[in-house]
Amino acid sequence: MSRSSSVTQYWVVGGEYETTEFKTIAGGGRPQRVGPFASYEDALAKWAELAWQSVDNCNIRFHIESESDSRAA
Repeated sequence: MSRSSSVTQYWVVGGEYETTEFKTIAGGGRPQRVGPFASYEDALAKWAELAWQSVDNCNIRFHIESESDSRAA
């Protein structure tokens, strides 16, 4: 008998954008992706660290994304 379980991982995603519309990463690159973190709280702590490091730059924004991975147990 197999059981399915879902593992959720959290990522902090973002970086410096061209404008405060936050649509295009500066320089045309891809957003930074930091993680994965096993809990939302761990991701939130990293988000806070990154947010405070860039508090003086209004073009930098980070957010938390979750990703579920279904695994058979």
